[in-house]
Amino acid sequence: MERGPARRGGGGYATVFPQAIGLAATFDEPFVRRVAAHIGVEFRAKYLDARHRFGGSDWFEGLTVWSPNINIFRDPRWGRGQETYGEDPYLTARLGVAFVQGLQGDDPDYALTIATPKHFAVHSGPEASRHRDDILPSARDLADTYLPAFRAAVMEGGARSMMCAYNAVDGAPACANEPLLTHYLREAWGFDGFVVSDCGAVLDIHAADRHAYVPTPEQAVAVAFNAGMDLICGGAEDGEAIVRAVRDGLLDEAVIDRALVRLFTARMQLGQFDEPSRVFPSITAADFDTAEGRALARTAAERGIVLLRNDGLLPLGDNPGRIAVIGPNADSLAALVGNYNGDPSQPVTILDGVRRRWPQAEVTYVEGAGLIDRALEPLPGDVLCLDAACSAPGVRVEHFSDRAFEGSPVSTDHAGSVEQTWEGILRSGAVRYTAWLTAPEDGDYVFRYAADGGYRVFIDDAPVVDAWNVDWRPAIVAGTVRLRRGQTYRLRVEAFQRTTRGEERLLWSPPSDPGGARAEAAARNADLVIFVGGLTAQLEGEELPLSTPGFSGGDRTSLDLPAPQQAMLERLHATGKPVILVLVNGSALSVNWADRNLPAILEAWYPGGQGGDAVARILAGDVNPSGRLPVTFYRSKDDLPAFTDYSMENRTYRYFDGPVLYPFGHGLSYTRFAYSGVQASPGDIRADEAVEVSVVVANAGDRAGDEIVQLYISRPGIEGAPLRALAGAGGCPWPRANSAASPSPWTRAASARWTTAACDGFCPAPSSCGSAEASPAASLRARLEV
Repeated sequence: MERGPARRGGGGYATVFPQAIGLAATFDEPFVRRVAAHIGVEFRAKYLDARHRFGGSDWFEGLTVWSPNINIFRDPRWGRGQETYGEDPYLTARLGVAFVQGLQGDDPDYALTIATPKHFAVHSGPEASRHRDDILPSARDLADTYLPAFRAAVMEGGARSMMCAYNAVDGAPACANEPLLTHYLREAWGFDGFVVSDCGAVLDIHAADRHAYVPTPEQAVAVAFNAGMDLICGGAEDGEAIVRAVRDGLLDEAVIDRALVRLFTARMQLGQFDEPSRVFPSITAADFDTAEGRALARTAAERGIVLLRNDGLLPLGDNPGRIAVIGPNADSLAALVGNYNGDPSQPVTILDGVRRRWPQAEVTYVEGAGLIDRALEPLPGDVLCLDAACSAPGVRVEHFSDRAFEGSPVSTDHAGSVEQTWEGILRSGAVRYTAWLTAPEDGDYVFRYAADGGYRVFIDDAPVVDAWNVDWRPAIVAGTVRLRRGQTYRLRVEAFQRTTRGEERLLWSPPSDPGGARAEAAARNADLVIFVGGLTAQLEGEELPLSTPGFSGGDRTSLDLPAPQQAMLERLHATGKPVILVLVNGSALSVNWADRNLPAILEAWYPGGQGGDAVARILAGDVNPSGRLPVTFYRSKDDLPAFTDYSMENRTYRYFDGPVLYPFGHGLSYTRFAYSGVQASPGDIRADEAVEVSVVVANAGDRAGDEIVQLYISRPGIEGAPLRALAGAGGCPWPRANSAASPSPWTRAASARWTTAACDGFCPAPSSCGSAEASPAASLRARLEV
């Protein structure tokens, strides 16, 4: 098995592409298929590598890929929206089909991998309650918003697997939901693959604090398999429950046989029972993490970056002068990869990219602000002593064999600071650092232990920060404590490790915020400032153990840029130097102040392993930005309905008619495009017919560039119909205006069919008229009625 929305989901070095939301910003179905095809080859290569080295494959080395996530990003507060293709069902369906086809390949005999669209169905947070939520969508929302992408993934993409979700739909847990798993999936759509549960979802079916749909594990596996599920992601206890369910007559053995046939059919489609030399013989165990893959990843990042605002400052060209690079995501690997990611072997942070693009420029880097706290720096050794009398400098380091710190340590040593680095050693125990700290000034100090595992920080045995209970995602929780200048305090740090390589250290920020002051000074000494801020998957993601202002449990409680970053932006702006804001994030941010005050804003998403080069090339003008927003950037969370409300009323660009900061489809270019000659053929259509809309697009500027033409359909007068709905998107490179090439027409056949057969739900009268708009939704370029 394998996890991950747009890249290798673990298993060591691999090509790391932009997070799925960044791929969605390309609005380019063929390109997403090309990316997915490359990912499919790397999965196959990783599988071959594991079999060669270990004689078999395990998690993160398999050929069943739990991707793509084609849930609808209906609310920007959802932490896992970054894994999706945005808020629009048409775009999600098209890119989902492309990703499935690319992953599975087009070989007539074998599947390259098996794609597993998820999470079926009606799933998009909140993360904290997903194991017990019962979603009650209207028939219209189910048909028009929540099911189309899954329908397309099966009927057009040919997906060979499907993952059922944690939540319930209309009273029945998704993994025990016969209408979903049998009526829609198999009977209506013709699905003949296998259904796998999300991990632990069968436990949710019977657990008293979750759905409690049935009272026992045996009944849970019985209702799940009888409803159409074929494979449990769980533990040995689930297998034992299956045996008891069959023994007790709750589950017919023929149902288990049916599931086994589906599972072994998938393995046969993968070629696992054939001579290896016959199955994709051109792919070798070395075909991952290649130069070709890194080049494609950089191109993907470039094509997904969205220029949100430009007051003439960009592009910077070859001689931008002295550059100050500031911000928590400027030199961050975590900011490149998002969640469910592999490890890039040659990552290029945005700071790296700036330095590589302008090697002759004076580039100064200061973090300036943390993601959610002041900028932190390693605790200096000169404030630490081995005893309260400060008879000797240093730190006492004790390693324990377990995490309970029971008994004597297995080793004891002294060090100059609270930090360690290791390579090739499995750290399965825990470490305790003890020292006496002398405060250099009065005030509030911020402490955080930068580590992959859990940690606790104590001052005089009082807890300052406790992030011990973490799962596989590292915590970034900090704590604040007030100290007095010249006073000595007993410092204790406890931490555990769980990896074979890593590094960790204690970070702090004294009350005077020296990091912020250095950033301000760097800005004053520069000709321009590039502030790289936003979020990371440590703040937004799957069911995170985090509760801090603006964030809760993996979701967001505010759409604003975190307060420390906003304060740093305003300090930098006050220097009078031009500030470029580069956002690195997976969901919409309400950067209202920045839009009013800064000359340029770039949305880079989580841009993948080569993201730094991509951002720098966009800033320089080597690449003309062409990305478009696959989500709406609202002005405030106050514009949103309740997060738990799954009704689409007043949600997304399709149903929200209020003012927004940046609309769905928005994206600027360094050139200008002119639209003319929009026409439809035929001008009168029946409900079951298609209309072809064509428009002539000309590059009216002095730079070559790509334009993504978007076709929207609206159905005025139809109750419940979207205000407008994307019905087509496409584009290609246009040369600059004074080149010899003539303007190219763009045509796209697009049909808006709400028929009983197509939607199985909301179906307006055949005589209803509508209008087609060729635009971005942000700035209507042409309109016609049919």
